[in-house]
Amino acid sequence: MFALRRAVPTLSLARGYATSGNVSTLLLVEHKDNKVAASTLNALTAASHLGGSVTALVAGGAPEAVVGEVSKLAGVSKVLVAKDAAFTHALPETVSTLLVETQKKHGFTHLVAAHSAFGKNVMPRAAALLDVAQVSDITGINGADTFVRPIYAGNAIATVKSNDAIKIITVRGTAFPAAGHADAAAPTEAAPSVSVSASSEFVSEHMQKSDRPELDSATRVIAGGRGMKNGENFQLLYDMADKIGAAVGASRAAVDAGYVDNSLQIGQTGKIVAPELYIAVGISGAIQHLAGMKDSKTIVAINKDPEAPIFQVADYGLVADLFVAVPELTKKL
Repeated sequence: MFALRRAVPTLSLARGYATSGNVSTLLLVEHKDNKVAASTLNALTAASHLGGSVTALVAGGAPEAVVGEVSKLAGVSKVLVAKDAAFTHALPETVSTLLVETQKKHGFTHLVAAHSAFGKNVMPRAAALLDVAQVSDITGINGADTFVRPIYAGNAIATVKSNDAIKIITVRGTAFPAAGHADAAAPTEAAPSVSVSASSEFVSEHMQKSDRPELDSATRVIAGGRGMKNGENFQLLYDMADKIGAAVGASRAAVDAGYVDNSLQIGQTGKIVAPELYIAVGISGAIQHLAGMKDSKTIVAINKDPEAPIFQVADYGLVADLFVAVPELTKKL
């Protein structure tokens, strides 16, 4: 086997606190353009497995549409709303302060968010403010204080027990199904008011726009590696993606070489995906990349090197020159 998976003895992150008897969870909702992020739905499912009630926290300049959507999600018992222009761009310094103040007011035992760029930006700040250890990127829940998470780029699985009174958790979205919708809407109330941090301010953002599906939530993904040779050749993948309604990603090697933007990076230091179909084109299969896609349902590899590690995890492999194989496959789709 290419990937070693072994049970690791339970690692205690004890700080001398007793485990709380009653579980109450605060879910930080990530949203963009008045839509709830797909990874938040997965995090909600994980939060529901902790036991106890789940309260959702929505912050924004005009979050009414998001609040309406979140209140109808299955598993949400209440929605706390922080409506303020200071939350329009979700700066992590401001959101983390809100998260901590909300915890202190309501006494939540668990703070949960998706292990997305947003969650990874906010939750460590909240953990530092509360002086507790964070448990990151969990893939399983064995109890209110015991969690499963991958380590060593996913080559080993650790069971982690936290004795902190407050558990700060980020959830790997691909490990839990998305939450569904409830018949009735949960009640809403105002979140605590907080002072706005003066340490940072929003200047501007530049987003990659595409008509293709979002990489994080796409059911089909085509990814290119260093074997693509340059950025222009990624057009071969875009053409195929348009034929089958797929998102396009890339390995770290392709991103580091400047072929594509780092928003397309898949792997341990990029995005983690688990689509129904993953097509790896010109990707050797380094451990760093496999950590971001090996949970895909069906993996297809196209590489001219028959010894490439990617073939050890692929369900289907094609040993061929990608510059011949990809156009031919696209033509037949």
